[in-house]
Amino acid sequence: MTKRQAPPGRQESSYRAGLTPGAVARAALGVLADKGADGVSVRGTAERLGVRMNTVLWHAKTKTRLLELMADAIVAEVALEGLPAAWRERVRELLRRYRRALLAHRDGARIVAGTYAAETATLRFAEALTAALLDGGLSERDAAWTAWDLQYFVLGLTQEEQSVPAAGDRRLAEAVRAGDYPSLARLVEHFGDTSFDGRFEHGLDRLLGPERA
Repeated sequence: MTKRQAPPGRQESSYRAGLTPGAVARAALGVLADKGADGVSVRGTAERLGVRMNTVLWHAKTKTRLLELMADAIVAEVALEGLPAAWRERVRELLRRYRRALLAHRDGARIVAGTYAAETATLRFAEALTAALLDGGLSERDAAWTAWDLQYFVLGLTQEEQSVPAAGDRRLAEAVRAGDYPSLARLVEHFGDTSFDGRFEHGLDRLLGPERA
């Protein structure tokens, strides 16, 4: 019997042997682009690859594992070459690239924030970030905690950017002004500011300011 004539089970086993976790992650990212984070599933990924669910489950045992592979594939798009020598600007540039990678995928920040991926690309990015912080003279604890602070800031801001209400949405302003929130009423227009590039750089200034020199 030739390979072309092989029973379906054998064909599927051969395909499974040639499929990689990276290919599974790329297919899942395709589903993400089409359907958003809520639409990602093992079944949808298998359909996109044209294989049975068991083939995908061979590489990603659960949906949680599938999301981890997706998150690492997103972070893998962060280039680690050509970074500035000065530690503070190196950190800023790493985080700019991180944000761009998240924004390149629909719900990208939500996927990465919702996982705990101890995978190669994620660890390489964390290594570059923490090395820069240590080069800046931060203690080991401060370097670790500042790395978390920075990543949480970028993930949170980017999640907001990727889910911002449509232009003209006045719900927040109307709710604040209808209640007893005098401080919020003074600031509400700034809370609704969608100048995300400016807010991003402002946040980095606050987290990496002169007080950390």
